[in-house]
Amino acid sequence: MSTTRSQVFEYERGAAAQELKDDPLHGEAMVLNMGPQHPATHGVLRLVVTLDGETMRDVDADVGYLHRGKEKTCESLGWAKFFPHTDRLDYVQPLANNIAYALSIEKLAGIQVPERGQILRVLLMEVSRIAAHLIYLGTTCIDLGAITMFFACFKERETIYNFLDAYTGHRMNNTYVRIGGVYADLDETSTGILRTWLKDFPRAVDTFEKFLTGNRIWYDRNRNIGIIDRQMALDWSLNGPNLRGAGVDADLRKLEPYSGYERYDFEVPVGTVGDCYDRYLVRVEEMRQSARICVQALDLLEKTKGGEFLSEDRRYVLPPKGDVHRSMEELIFQFKIVTDLRLPKGEAYVPIESSKGELGFYLVSDGTAKPQRCHIRAPGLMNVQAIPILSRGRLLSDMVSLIGSLDFVMGEVDR
Repeated sequence: MSTTRSQVFEYERGAAAQELKDDPLHGEAMVLNMGPQHPATHGVLRLVVTLDGETMRDVDADVGYLHRGKEKTCESLGWAKFFPHTDRLDYVQPLANNIAYALSIEKLAGIQVPERGQILRVLLMEVSRIAAHLIYLGTTCIDLGAITMFFACFKERETIYNFLDAYTGHRMNNTYVRIGGVYADLDETSTGILRTWLKDFPRAVDTFEKFLTGNRIWYDRNRNIGIIDRQMALDWSLNGPNLRGAGVDADLRKLEPYSGYERYDFEVPVGTVGDCYDRYLVRVEEMRQSARICVQALDLLEKTKGGEFLSEDRRYVLPPKGDVHRSMEELIFQFKIVTDLRLPKGEAYVPIESSKGELGFYLVSDGTAKPQRCHIRAPGLMNVQAIPILSRGRLLSDMVSLIGSLDFVMGEVDR
């Protein structure tokens, strides 16, 4: 007879309650459900908290309320048709998800992305990183009562949306990346919006720090809470700002460069204590560094003006629509790609440094039009699994700081 997840929860809660019952200095334990409704849980997450007064003695993180099945969806839809579904994973940085998926496909098929296409991808990934960190900062602040910061962060995000809308035609879920590059080149209007914003954004980050870094309430709600040391971060497979906040200088853009990151000049911020406050400082500095990379990318785009932004490998890349209307050969290429896009047999995995850590798509091809296997290495799942060990012995009010500082999106956790 198999044991269900709910039975495991009941056993663990019973054990925690018995432990308190056996202690004569404590009263009866209380079991509290935090979630699965959204407020302060940053997604559809259920936390079953065993409380002794206001102290958390045990926490079970219960995922699975979305039932998305994105990996199996990829295996049934086919290679190209899965792109829009990658947007819905970490939906605050959809373009980074697109690129991670495209990189694994391109490695599998041996496709070379043109230089200008790589520059545009880096630009989109770094804009996405800033947008994601602004979500972290704004939502964590409003959860802890700093309402003004929420509006300040979302003001900056609105300009990012204006840029993405001008460039891709969509504010969210853009699906603008293609196998072999990006859908279209960057125009002057979009470039102007981005350059103007990047000129002012560092001052906005300085304002964020004036609000928070020396703020006594913010300091007390985050300092020495949720400490993750170096070894613990490695043992739990944490990545991104959560790993760097623990003092580990590890960034895939430096360690395993992709999309030409080796040509950009930027620094990797690293923490010292590994608490919620360190993770905040790391993300704030990462926003500055991402803006720095974006400026370099725009300068490189000026130097490569007129270059190709999409591969011309007609085995996998759709021909321009105008050519399809004029050429029977191009029409055949389009028909084959849309109806029967096949990749060579083999397997591929290319990780990227998303805003939350290592994101990668492990793809296995048997030579047909559909993946034999798709597995998504989602950093959010790793971040969620750290909640129980960090919360035990802390006050219930600290849970809000912990969830915000770990920074996950349930769309990629429950994929």
